[in-house]
Amino acid sequence: VQLQASGGGLVQAGGSLKLSCLVLGRNIWSFSALSWYRQAPGKQRELVGAWSTDGSTNYVDSVKGRFTISRDNGMNTADLQMNNLKLEDTGVYYCSAKSSQRDYWGQGTQVTVSS
Repeated sequence: VQLQASGGGLVQAGGSLKLSCLVLGRNIWSFSALSWYRQAPGKQRELVGAWSTDGSTNYVDSVKGRFTISRDNGMNTADLQMNNLKLEDTGVYYCSAKSSQRDYWGQGTQVTVSS
């Protein structure tokens, strides 16, 4: 199983980006949860949001109403749509897939929000 995160880049505050987590080697429905984390410079990695196979999603308070996690069954991806980006959203974003045996992690994609 491999997770490949993509879609990061440089964007101005107020702009949007869409990150994609491609899951290779296993159907996304076989995982109990697909999540996005981020790590800002000098800070610990934090959970941004998670999608569960029961259809529920949850987000950290700071991104509620701005970020949305969705899945693309056809592409086997878990996407993170980020709108109204703020300077404090800058960081490396990682996707993660949780199974009963272990958690899988992607390589991270850099998001930089400029003023």
